[in-house]
Amino acid sequence: MRVVIAEDSALLRDGLAQLLRLRGVEVAAAVGDAETLLTAVSEHRPDVAVVDIRLPPTQTDEGVRAAVRLRADHPGTGVLVFSQYVETTYAAQLLSEPAGFGYLLKERVVDIGEFVDAMERVARGGTALDPEVVAQLFGASRRAGALDTLTPREREVLALMAEGRTNHAIAASFTVSERAVEKHVANIFVKLDLPPSDTGNRRVLAVLRYLDSVR
Repeated sequence: MRVVIAEDSALLRDGLAQLLRLRGVEVAAAVGDAETLLTAVSEHRPDVAVVDIRLPPTQTDEGVRAAVRLRADHPGTGVLVFSQYVETTYAAQLLSEPAGFGYLLKERVVDIGEFVDAMERVARGGTALDPEVVAQLFGASRRAGALDTLTPREREVLALMAEGRTNHAIAASFTVSERAVEKHVANIFVKLDLPPSDTGNRRVLAVLRYLDSVR
C-alpha cells in the first residue's frame, strides 16, 4: 500500500511516516501543505492520501478543500481525513460519495494497527468513519422509525459496522460464527429498506442512518 501524508506538524508528520513504514506501508511522500499534497498525489498515485484539515497558509480548511479536489481529480485514490477537528462545510460533501473515504479524529486513534486497517479499507474502496464525526455532521438528532425495529443485537452489529468492522471482525468480537453476523446484517438491510443496488453501498447507507440516530 502506497500512502501520501499531508500534516503541517513536522513532528507528527515524521512520526506517523515512521510508524507506517514499520508496519510495511510505503510512504511515498510526507508533506506539510495542500499544494504540495496535490502535486505529490499526481506524481506518486498513492492508494491513500492521509490529509489533515488545517494546513498552511491560513490553517483553516486548506486540507479538507484539497481532499475535495483529490476526490474529483483522482477518484482511484482513497482519502483519509485525519484531524483534531470535525469540519462540517466540506465533510458532508465528501460523505456524499463515501466509497474510498475515511474521517478519523486524532485523539480517538489509540492503536496504529487499527489506523493501518482503516487505511487499507479506504484503499480498497471502503469507508472508515469515526461515529463522532458523522454524529456531528448530522446534528446527532434522534430519529424514530425503522431503526427502532432492530433487535438489541442488530443494533450492536450496526454500531460495529459504523466503526468500519468487517463481518469477520464483528463475529470475533461477539464470539459467534461469521454466518450468524451475515444473517444479522441481512436483517438490518431489510428492516432499513435497503435493497440490493448497483449504485448504492447498502452497508454505508445503513451506517449513515445509524450515526444519524445516535447522540
